Amino acid sequence: MLQKIKQFLIDAKAELKRVTWPSKKQTMASTMVVIVIVFVMAIYFGIIDFGLAKLIKFILG
Repeated sequence: MLQKIKQFLIDAKAELKRVTWPSKKQTMASTMVVIVIVFVMAIYFGIIDFGLAKLIKFILG
C-alpha cells in the first residue's frame, strides 16, 4: 500500500514537470476576462431580477 502511494507521488511529480504553465501575462488576461464576464452577468441578472420583481408586483397588485 505504501509503495503504491509512493509511486503515485513520483508519477504525479513527473506529470507536473510536463505541464505547460501559462505565463503571467496570459494569467492576467484570463483573469480580466473572467472579472469582466462576471461583472456583465451580474448587471444582466440584476436587471432581469428587477424587471421580474416589478412584473410580479404589478400582477399581484
